[in-house]
Amino acid sequence: MAKPSTYLMISFLLFLSLAIPSDFFLSLLRMMMIMAGAQGEIRGLKQRRRLQDVKLFVFGDSYADTGNCPKSLAISWQEPYGITFPGEPAGRFSNGRVLTDYIASFLGIPSPLPYQLRKFGKKSFAFGMNFAYGGTGVFNTLVKEPNMTTQINLFQQQLEENVYTKQDLNSSIAVVSVGGNDYAAYMATNGSLQGFKAFTESVINQLAMNIKRIHGLGVRKVAVTTMEPLGCLPAITASTSHQNCSETENLITKFHNKMLIKTVRNVNKESGDAAFVIIDLHRAFLSALKIQGNHTGNSSKFEGDPLKPCCVGVEREYSCGSIDKMSGAKKYLVCEKPQLSFFWDMIHPSHQGWHAVYSALKPSLRHQLIY
Repeated sequence: MAKPSTYLMISFLLFLSLAIPSDFFLSLLRMMMIMAGAQGEIRGLKQRRRLQDVKLFVFGDSYADTGNCPKSLAISWQEPYGITFPGEPAGRFSNGRVLTDYIASFLGIPSPLPYQLRKFGKKSFAFGMNFAYGGTGVFNTLVKEPNMTTQINLFQQQLEENVYTKQDLNSSIAVVSVGGNDYAAYMATNGSLQGFKAFTESVINQLAMNIKRIHGLGVRKVAVTTMEPLGCLPAITASTSHQNCSETENLITKFHNKMLIKTVRNVNKESGDAAFVIIDLHRAFLSALKIQGNHTGNSSKFEGDPLKPCCVGVEREYSCGSIDKMSGAKKYLVCEKPQLSFFWDMIHPSHQGWHAVYSALKPSLRHQLIY
C-alpha cells in the first residue's frame, strides 16, 4: 500500500496538470524527476564515500585467513589452493576467495592485507588488516599459531604504534570468525561429552570478552559469525559417503550458536548500543546447501553430492595439496568442475561455495554493517 505522502504527491500533480498549461507542466515534471534523481545520487555518493573510509579488521580462523599462516607449514600455500583466485596459492584455504574477501567487496573496499605483510608499510593497510590464522580458535588449539586473544594483542600493538589513529577507527568494522577448531581440539585431547556444556560456556565467555575488548579499543562495529553446521562438513559426512549431515555434530553447533546469540544480545544491552552483531554463517550454509533436516535438497545448485569435496587425497593418509616427500608427485585429485562444488576440501567451502554463502548473507549485511 502506498504511503499517505505518495497519495498527496499524486493529487498535487493531478491538480497541476489541470491548473497550468501542459507544456509548462511537463517541464516542471521533468525538473522534479531530475531533482529526485539527483537527491538519490547524492545519497548514494555519501554512502559510497562513507564506505570508502571503512577500515575492516579481521580476527579468527581459516574461514577468514587470507595469508597469515607460514608458507612452510600451511597447506593453503600449496597447489591447487588458489587456482581460481588469484590463480596460484596465496594462503587462502580455498581455491579462491573466502569470507573476508566477500565482506570487503560488500563494503566496497579491497580485502585487507594479512598481518604478516605489514612490512610493506602503512599505506598498504589503508583499508584495515587481517589478523586471522587458519586452525586457530578462541583458545589454543592443535596448531601453534596465535589464538584470538593474541590476534587482538597484535591489533592493539598496531594502534600503539600509530598505524591506525582514533579517527581511523571512527568508521571501522571488525569481523570475528569462530569455527569448530576449539571443539576439535577439545575432543582430540580426550574431552568428554559430559564436560561439553561447560566447555562451550567457557568458549562463549572468552569470546564475549574478546569482542568487548575489540570494541573497547575503538572499533565501532563488531560482527561475530555463528558456527557453520559442523555435521555437514565433508570430514564428517565421509562416513555416509557424503550423503547426509551428522545430527550429533549439528546439535553441538546449534548449542554453541544458541549461547552465542544470547550472549551477544546481552552484551549489547550492557553496552547500551548495537555495536555487536551476528553474521549467521550457520543459516547461510544451510540455505546455500538447501539442507532440510540433515539431508540436502534437490534444488541445490551444486552438482552431484553437494556435501562432497572437490579436492581430496588419493588415499586416506593424504589430503588436498599433499605431495610425496620423496618424488614430489601429487597425492590429491581435483574435480573437473570446481565451480559446481560447494566444498573445496574436507573443511572449507570453494570459491563458489563462499559466493553462495555470501549471497545468502547479503540481504542482512546492509543493516548489520553499515551505520
